[in-house]
Amino acid sequence: MTTVLVLNGPNLSRLGTREPDIYGTATLDDLAKACTVTASELGLTTDFRQTNDEAELVGWIHEAIERRIPVVLNAAAFTHYSYSLRDALAMRTAPVVEVHLSNPAAREEFRHTSVIAGVADGTIAGFGFASYQLALRAVAGLLEDHR
Repeated sequence: MTTVLVLNGPNLSRLGTREPDIYGTATLDDLAKACTVTASELGLTTDFRQTNDEAELVGWIHEAIERRIPVVLNAAAFTHYSYSLRDALAMRTAPVVEVHLSNPAAREEFRHTSVIAGVADGTIAGFGFASYQLALRAVAGLLEDHR
């Protein structure tokens, strides 16, 4: 079974309490469970992680590169300025799908630009937890296309 790294950046550990009008009241644990269920339906497994540390996130991307592991990534605030994350993702060896719970294009102007979108296979945003579920489906499809 193929494992997909589902990586989450800063402040996502605060889901359930952080701006519930934007992010809802479900928690990061709820999101991890939803991803596990969807992955299982697709014949995948997930390795679900969250960090507030940019260097740790880059390290996880390096791990994915070395092991040829697909990635679903919500880089959160790092999306808009982390060139180190972008450069790491540019070396990818398996599918990468960028996800966002909210729609960054409908929010503050500084959120409109993703420095990582150009090195991802695609971006899914604005559908809450379903963004992750759609991203896992996209990864499954990309893996199937490359067999």
